[in-house]
Amino acid sequence: MTGTCEMKGFLSFLVLRLISKKAMSGDDIRSELEKRKGCRPSAGTIYPVLKELSSRGLIVEEKGGGRIKKYTITPTGQKELKVATRKFVAMFYDLKDEF
Repeated sequence: MTGTCEMKGFLSFLVLRLISKKAMSGDDIRSELEKRKGCRPSAGTIYPVLKELSSRGLIVEEKGGGRIKKYTITPTGQKELKVATRKFVAMFYDLKDEF
C-alpha cells in the first residue's frame, strides 16, 4: 500500500483495541498497524491519539516502564471499547453482503 495511511477515522478504536490486548508503546502500535494494515502511521499521527485516549482516562502510562512509555487500558477504557466494538459491528454488519 502506498501513500498515506487512510485509518484516521478508526485510529482511536484500533489503538484502544491493540492496547487492550497488551501494554504497548507508540512504536509498538505503529509496527503492529503496519503488519496488519500494510502502512506505518507516523509518530505525529499515533502520539496525539495516545494523548487524547489518556486525557479521556481510557489508557494510562505503565509505571516503571523506563525510557519507553507503554500504555495499558483502564476499566473505563474497557467499557468504552465494548461500546465502540458494538457500534462498529452494527455499522458494518449490514454491509457484509456488499463484499
